Amino acid sequence: MLLPVGGLGMNSTMDDMNLIQQRHHLVVRELGEEIDLEIGPGDDDPSFASTPLIGGPPREPSAEEHDDSKQVVMVSQLSGEDQDVSKMQPMKRKKKVVKRWREEWADTYKWAYVDVKEGTARIFCSVCREYGRKHRRNPYGNEGSRNMQMSALEEHNNSLLHKEALRLQMASKDKIIVDKPIYVKALMSKTAGSIVEAALKRDPHEVEFIQSVQEAVHALERVIAKNSHYVNIMERLLEPERMILFRVPWVDDRGETHVNRGFRVQFNQTLGPCRGGIRFHPSMNLSTAKFLGFEQTLRNALSPYKLGGAAGGSDFDPKGKSDNEIMRFCQSFMNELYRYLGPDQDLPSEEMGVGPREMGYLFGQYRRLAGHFQGSFTGPRIFWSGSSLRTEATGYGLVFFAQLMLADMNKELKGLRGDAVVEVGFSGVDDVGGVKGTELGMTHQHNGKSLKNWMAENCTGFVKYMEESGNEIVEGEGSRETEFLMRVPKINSVLIRSKLEKEVCVISGSGKIALHVTEKLLAYGALPITVSDSKGYLVDEDGFDYMKISFLREIKSQQRSLRDYSKTYARSKYYDESKPWNERCDVAFPCASQNEIDQADAINLVNSGCRILIEGSTMPCTPEAVDVFRKANVVIAPAMAAGAGGVAAGELELNHECNLMHWSPEDFESKLQEAMKQTYQRALKAAADFGYQKESPEALVHGAAIAAFLTVAQGMTDQGCV
Repeated sequence: MLLPVGGLGMNSTMDDMNLIQQRHHLVVRELGEEIDLEIGPGDDDPSFASTPLIGGPPREPSAEEHDDSKQVVMVSQLSGEDQDVSKMQPMKRKKKVVKRWREEWADTYKWAYVDVKEGTARIFCSVCREYGRKHRRNPYGNEGSRNMQMSALEEHNNSLLHKEALRLQMASKDKIIVDKPIYVKALMSKTAGSIVEAALKRDPHEVEFIQSVQEAVHALERVIAKNSHYVNIMERLLEPERMILFRVPWVDDRGETHVNRGFRVQFNQTLGPCRGGIRFHPSMNLSTAKFLGFEQTLRNALSPYKLGGAAGGSDFDPKGKSDNEIMRFCQSFMNELYRYLGPDQDLPSEEMGVGPREMGYLFGQYRRLAGHFQGSFTGPRIFWSGSSLRTEATGYGLVFFAQLMLADMNKELKGLRGDAVVEVGFSGVDDVGGVKGTELGMTHQHNGKSLKNWMAENCTGFVKYMEESGNEIVEGEGSRETEFLMRVPKINSVLIRSKLEKEVCVISGSGKIALHVTEKLLAYGALPITVSDSKGYLVDEDGFDYMKISFLREIKSQQRSLRDYSKTYARSKYYDESKPWNERCDVAFPCASQNEIDQADAINLVNSGCRILIEGSTMPCTPEAVDVFRKANVVIAPAMAAGAGGVAAGELELNHECNLMHWSPEDFESKLQEAMKQTYQRALKAAADFGYQKESPEALVHGAAIAAFLTVAQGMTDQGCV
């Protein structure tokens, strides 16, 4: 409460308006007891900062005030003249209620703490490093009742500012990273370097987008050097046609309000309407949306179906959320986005964190708002949308692409099981049952059988002797070596070891793409042995079979840890906080997220015998990792080409709807194989046209980027500067 008191010599320059606009200010007796819940002097009131204040003694609180609140009388220094003015024009009294800092607030809002700012105690945010916006009301702790104060804390807790700062803090797992270093590749051409420089100057903090630009420019160096016209085309291409950023408020099952940020980047529509995924993940930001949109533009241009590219999503995390919470979020997300979608404009598809459930909720709200069933989102289930193999298409396409690559090397996936050399060693005798060790020193095709079963078919004399002598063949433990220990009467142990130098496939991720890759590898006769999640990876030395894959799907559908798999299958092991790239393999399928393979992982893969890397996720390798693979001559199938199966399936779905065709899974798979073959051949042809030999490990990387870029560039040239 402000009380006019005379005789204290107020600053003569303060006029009547300054007197009326003077703000309340409380004297803080002790940190943690009474806190000014309003912003103090701000930029809009510089004169108030120099106004002296004197605190008077506290009075007894009235009955209408809260028991734990205190009333502090503020005495303003007024001159006699100003006092007369105040008598003629009395100030409006305002009731001020001061609240204590409650411990339960600290429990609920763990980011909040109290500190002194310019002599006044404030409620600060440990994530944002600020105590409120610079205006009259402090959103971290409002004046008035306890409910108002808590709602103000909740307001900041759900603000976009706080969410973004929290996202950055979680991504760093320690402190907020303000300036993340960007790895800049050395380019042979100054012209190509100028394109990257311009992108860095325009978007210096968009690390993921700059990385994708560098990879594309590096792959296009010969194209840009051949025709300077492409420099201007590339500069235009790197700026998205439309970027949509919006808030997504939603209510959880407890009735609490949350706010997330939504993105949609319609990158380029030169070739046709946009197609691209929607990703729900806490790490989602504008840089990620732009890089995904750019990569999708090139991927769609490389596919047989000429489409534009887009990408988007939200920093919403569907993990741990109920179906109703996810439905409410998807509906709120679509309330803003629907006006930018349509069959001739933009249709979204599945991505990380978005599956058939989420796509169903999104499409239902879109249909409701648009008022018609025109078009379809690519990805939902057969009973209300397109083909039945849409979710499998990307994973199956990766395996089809790998098979095409191996066919050019005169190999095939089913040959990657490898041979096993069987060795026998005796202790105390020269032979057992008339069978000498040299006679067992042979090779055999493993074919997924245990050595014990193989011996029953191929070493019948030895096995018969063991059975007749009453000895049991016991399978021993061994990593990559299956050991069998036989005990023979009156002699020492006999050890037979099968050195299973398996050339196997390692896979990261355990989502729909990773599991469909595992499934199709098994069908082609390969041996997939790993999957992973955000906490670690699972390895099964015996390899996965269809029953095990079904069990993995059950684990994922119940949101359980992959660690539960090892409780059922004893020969499997789960490694915490690790990646599968140190497992011995012949082909690697990274299917988790961008930049999952760093330099150390690349070195581990090379040392583990990896010769082919099929990119299932978009940009899975850091630039340093790509350099390692290049020096080691590891053949890379870029996601731009290898991941085109999802694009093909999406268009087949729409054609299915338009033509009312009914394709069987076999017909659909045949169409998918043909689309992947066309994509593979286009990439190799473009590489050859610009001097990259088919045998070169980089041929597919350069060829895919060249073929896609030339297609988009021709369209942009024909359509003029638009």
